[in-house]
Amino acid sequence: MSTAVLPTAAGTGPLTGTGTLLRLALRRDRLLIPLWLLGIGGLLAAGPPGLAALYSTATERAQAATSMSGNSSLRALYGPVLGDSLGALVVWRYGVVAAVLTAVLSLLLVVRHTRDEEESGRQEMLSAAVVGRRAPLTAALLTAVTANLAVALVATAALAGEGLRGALAHGLALGATGLLFAAVAATTAQLTGNARLARGLAAAVLGAAFVARAGGDAARDDGSSPLSWASPLGWAQNIRPFAGERWWVLALYAAATLALAGLAHTLAARRDLGAGLLPARPGAPEGRLATPAALAWRLQRGTLLGWTLAFAPAAVLFGSLADGAAALLGDDASTREILHRLGGEQALTDAFLAAMTGVFGLLAALYAVAAALRLHAEETGHRAEPLLGHPVGRLRWAAGHLLTALAGPAALLATAACGLALGHGRGLPALLLACLVQLPAVWVLAAAAFTLYAVRPRAAPAGWALVTLCLLIGWVGPVLDLPARAMDLSPFTHVPKLPGPDPHWPPVAVLVAVAAGLLVLGLARLRARDLTT
Repeated sequence: MSTAVLPTAAGTGPLTGTGTLLRLALRRDRLLIPLWLLGIGGLLAAGPPGLAALYSTATERAQAATSMSGNSSLRALYGPVLGDSLGALVVWRYGVVAAVLTAVLSLLLVVRHTRDEEESGRQEMLSAAVVGRRAPLTAALLTAVTANLAVALVATAALAGEGLRGALAHGLALGATGLLFAAVAATTAQLTGNARLARGLAAAVLGAAFVARAGGDAARDDGSSPLSWASPLGWAQNIRPFAGERWWVLALYAAATLALAGLAHTLAARRDLGAGLLPARPGAPEGRLATPAALAWRLQRGTLLGWTLAFAPAAVLFGSLADGAAALLGDDASTREILHRLGGEQALTDAFLAAMTGVFGLLAALYAVAAALRLHAEETGHRAEPLLGHPVGRLRWAAGHLLTALAGPAALLATAACGLALGHGRGLPALLLACLVQLPAVWVLAAAAFTLYAVRPRAAPAGWALVTLCLLIGWVGPVLDLPARAMDLSPFTHVPKLPGPDPHWPPVAVLVAVAAGLLVLGLARLRARDLTT
């Protein structure tokens, strides 16, 4: 790839305009970053009171830590239990989830302010002004630095009551993990000419890090496996918050982050604006993209495949844990009660499986909202207008993406059912029904996100706020024993807890009707309003 030549004013340095671009990025993310901070901080802040209710004495915590540390499947999910204090148990239970969320936030921010800007054409206009060659990438990384500093502060504040030293260690571990994956995303943004592929490659690195950490932690109960040390997520655990902190592990993060950030800047100087270093694939043969639905499928199929490949092994793992749920919990009545809140009042194994199908339903909702909001990306990226200039109606254009947003979660949940059946050895029909009954709740969230976009495109990010609220209610609500009014805000509260006895079906019909009504409203509004210019 040839070296790019950007039109810049005389005397412009490579970092000229970085501050202005940073302020612009922070202004654009003034809602996105606080919402993520609220989610991560709320998750960690809910941990101490929830676990304190489960394990009220030091003896109970020590027994729980010993029991959980001896289960390789739980270590693969959550990591090793490195201490029996309340702070150590919170880090064990929520640390990996918080680290993954921080990494996702970072890679989304960097790709949004680098490859997305080039793909939309806005970066070309900015580069014609007094903007240095390295300013856009540097500003994107500084945006990630700002967000991760905020994550570190929020995480430290959330756990400060359990000990400031351990809370600070955990906060720094999350911030360092986010910065490392920001540098990973900065590198993938230079390799590809497509924002979706840049995000996909960065997410694949994150997935590989999770798998390596899970394999290493399953092998050893103290986080000392070479596989654990090969993963940045394993580094976060090996800082050992609340369990004899190892501050020197932060140096690994610093070295890796600086190396990747330097590599990203080097690669940025070796490519043309708007192009990637990896060669682009040729387009589809003539005739394959003859309809809007075919185009929507081509745009979304890679994302659906990636989610499917993630669902399958996770479902097998959860299924393999189901039979051991009763033995693992023993006589712990409080934990049994929480599991029944998650999965319904049935046998403990069925309650565990019902809780897991609920988790997969929440994850499928993330995919559904992303698929529905692809319409927003197509419109704001000015790719919809040329398409609609041909004999293609807006309803046909939207229908292709909405079909993927509605049918894609069905494929994901069917995959989850097959994985649970394979891991647990239970009959597929019962688990397939248990998973697919989550679909009406998923459709409500997808339809709500689409309607927000159709009514007002600038309100489209609020769709992510809705699904984040449901995630918090679903994961934290049962632990905190939230009142029924709060739990009822999530559509997932109203679906039957299957497998289990006597399912109540009328709420399912109501959810389907609500989803259909939202879709009709959204389509009517999309047909009537002007496109974003």
